[in-house]
Amino acid sequence: MSLSPTPSQTVGPFYGYALPFPDGENVAPAGHPEMITVHGVVHDGAGAPVPDALLEFWQPGVDGSRRGVAGSLRRDPVTGGFLGRNGLDFTGFGRVATDADGHYTLRTLPPVGVGYLSVTVFARGLMRQLHTRAYLREQTDIAADPLLSSLAPGRQATLLTTREQDKIHRFDIRLQEDGVHEETVFLEFP
Repeated sequence: MSLSPTPSQTVGPFYGYALPFPDGENVAPAGHPEMITVHGVVHDGAGAPVPDALLEFWQPGVDGSRRGVAGSLRRDPVTGGFLGRNGLDFTGFGRVATDADGHYTLRTLPPVGVGYLSVTVFARGLMRQLHTRAYLREQTDIAADPLLSSLAPGRQATLLTTREQDKIHRFDIRLQEDGVHEETVFLEFP
């Protein structure tokens, strides 16, 4: 007898209805002069886009602190409904769902002090979320970073963004090697 998986045995796509929130991709206040865009596609092991992944981005504040600012999930005290971001504060947290083509877009500020965005990937078929980093190539000294310097150049490249235009960076995530591209380096936390 074979049993069907239950929600506790797989990550998704159950979260797609409740976890994304309006403006989750807009971490930087609208019109901020230092705002950057990071975008890309999440690919599965066959190289196909993953249309129902959910990505969380975490980064230090513009002062380099890791305190964060409340405001990403503000609630209306009367109705309990979602109010959205206040549009003024940088919270250091974003949550973005991929679209039908596996694409995501994040608008944020350059990470201060570390040179990378921490990324958590939730997707169908995963038993646990995956953790990785998106290093802004122009802000990263590969030889000085303990993680990057420990990797072969081909593996390092899976963690580096590609600058497409001024303030626009591409970061594709590959859940597995597809025979042409290497799998993104994922981190294990104890």
